[in-house]
Amino acid sequence: MAKAPEEDHPVRAFGWATRDTSGVLSPFNFSRRVTEDEDVRFKIFYCGICHSDLHSAKNEWGNSSYPLLPGHELVGVVTEVGSKVQKYKVGDRVGVGCMVGACHTCENCENNLENYCPKMILTYNSMNYDGTMTYGGYSDHMVANQRYIIRIPDNLPLDVAAPLLCAGITTYSPLRYFGLDKSGMKVGVVGLGGLGHLAVKFAKAFGAVVTVISTSPSKKQEAIKVLGADSFLVSSNSNEMQSHGKIITVGAPEKPLELPVFPLIMGRKLVAGSLIGGMKETQEMIDFAGMHNITPEIEVVPMDYVNTAMERLAKADVKYRFVLDVANTLNAA
Repeated sequence: MAKAPEEDHPVRAFGWATRDTSGVLSPFNFSRRVTEDEDVRFKIFYCGICHSDLHSAKNEWGNSSYPLLPGHELVGVVTEVGSKVQKYKVGDRVGVGCMVGACHTCENCENNLENYCPKMILTYNSMNYDGTMTYGGYSDHMVANQRYIIRIPDNLPLDVAAPLLCAGITTYSPLRYFGLDKSGMKVGVVGLGGLGHLAVKFAKAFGAVVTVISTSPSKKQEAIKVLGADSFLVSSNSNEMQSHGKIITVGAPEKPLELPVFPLIMGRKLVAGSLIGGMKETQEMIDFAGMHNITPEIEVVPMDYVNTAMERLAKADVKYRFVLDVANTLNAA
């Protein structure tokens, strides 16, 4: 008799998953593979809650497979390494971000851009090499090939390090790629949320002059006084919104964007996109964050609060990132 997907591997695991489009998460027993030669296994201490988790849990992008166990901002401590692993050892502080696999042969992979590999394997809700589904970080432990393991700098607490593995690299990468990482550059950050507040911090660390653009005038004080932005614009004020050079989108809205053409062609304006970052750049990002003490603003919550956290996230009721305290609360949930 064929085994159920959650029983395909020999190593028992435990987490919280959703079984349908309600998105409601509950305790879930499943399994992970044995530690192979190039694998690193680690106990998960913390896992950030990304808005992608909410979209996926509710199948809002139309590609979810159930049971679905979210989480792609996971950090913890190594418990076992494969026989060919030399870079990591038991006790190291590590993490996994949005992906756990790629083809390793295409042009993107050869240029350290695994995030654009057409065969990229996501940390959850994705088909693994062996034909089973991947399960994410709302769980007790993770195993992944050493290529997809990130070393956490010693000076970064694990709870604040977690969101950097998605929100951090998602904002760091386009700042670097589009040349916005130079002193004196003018950077506008649209939306002051989980990604936006980190974009402000990274841009300021690069020496840029940063303007926060928001629909909420009430966020002006925090943007400037707390996060260090240089100025603040209200996006509904047409007089304040006249000047744009490059618009780089890193969000993933459910509906297509509508853009006026004439403002683009008048002055060679640019609209572009960016998706997380490759493994080399992700390590570079978190090392930079450690060097400059860049940490997200977080609210740490217990595992059994996850459904409430999802509801609050849908209402943008968090400053600015939820982080699940997996190690201390998962087994008690």
